[in-house]
Amino acid sequence: MTSSFSEQPEGLAKGSLKRSSSSPRTLFNSFMNVVAFTCGLLALLPLLMVLSYVLIKGFGSLNWGVFTELPPTPLEQTGGGFRNAIVGTLLLVGIGSAISVPFGVLAAIYLTEFSSGKIARWVRFAANVLSGVPSIIAGVFAYGILIATRIVNFSPIAGGVALSILMLPIIVRTTDEALQLVSNDLRQAAVGLGCTKFQTVAQIVLPSALPAIVTGTTLAVARAAGETAPVIFTAQFNQFAFSGFDQPIASLAVLVYKFATSPYPNQQSLAWAASLILVLLVLLTSIIARLATAQKKY
Repeated sequence: MTSSFSEQPEGLAKGSLKRSSSSPRTLFNSFMNVVAFTCGLLALLPLLMVLSYVLIKGFGSLNWGVFTELPPTPLEQTGGGFRNAIVGTLLLVGIGSAISVPFGVLAAIYLTEFSSGKIARWVRFAANVLSGVPSIIAGVFAYGILIATRIVNFSPIAGGVALSILMLPIIVRTTDEALQLVSNDLRQAAVGLGCTKFQTVAQIVLPSALPAIVTGTTLAVARAAGETAPVIFTAQFNQFAFSGFDQPIASLAVLVYKFATSPYPNQQSLAWAASLILVLLVLLTSIIARLATAQKKY
C-alpha cells in the first residue's frame, strides 16, 4: 500500500516544493496581488493630483516678496505678499496649542492613571464625539461665548480658542492611547523602587509615551493651521500687519478663501502661493511626527 505522503501535492511542479505558475491558486494569488496594488494606487491618486496641481500653480507664484510684503489692494496688478497671514497663522495655532496641549495631556493622564472605568468611558466617548463636530460649529460656539458677549473682540485670542476646541480631542485621544501602550511592568517596577504615583507618571510613563504625544500634537497643529470657518467667525481678516491681540488678524486659510474667489489675477496668484505654503506646513508637521515616532525612548 503506497503512503499518502509520497503523493505529489496538487498544483506543485513535479520534483519541486514550488507551486506551478499555471495552477489555479497561483493565478488567483497573482490576480489578487494586482488588484491590491491597483487599489493602493487609486487611493494615492487623489492626493497626488491635489499635490501636483497645487505645486504647479503655487510654485510659479512664489518669490521672496510673498514672505516680506503685505497683501496687495485689488487694483494692484503685481507684487504683494502675505507676511501678515503667516504671522497670524503662527499666532492662532500657537494660542490654540497653548490652550489645548496642557489640558489634553492632563486629561489623558487622568483617564489612564487615575480615573475609574465608568468615568473614563464617558470622557473618551465625549472626546470621540467632539472630534467629529464640524469646525464651523466650533467657530460659532467661540463667537457666541467670547465675541457676542463682548468678552473679547475679533482677535487672535478668540481664534485660538476656537482652534483649541478642534485640537483638544485629537490630543486627548492620541495621548490616551499612547499612555495605555506603556507597559504596566514599568509602572510596577517604579512602584517597587519606592516611586510615588506622581514620580511614576512624570519620570517613567510620560517619557515613554512622549513620541506618540508629539505625533498627536503635530497632527492637531496641522489640522488647525488649515481651518477656515472657525477663524472667519472669530478672527476675521486684516489686510494690514499685526496690530495687537485685540484686533482682527489675517491667516493663510482665510487669505486663500478670499483671494481665490477674487476676480483679480494678482490676488488669485497669491492664493495659490499661500495654498502651497499651507501644504508645505502640513508636510513639515507630518515629517516631525514621523521623526518623533521613529526615535522612541523607553
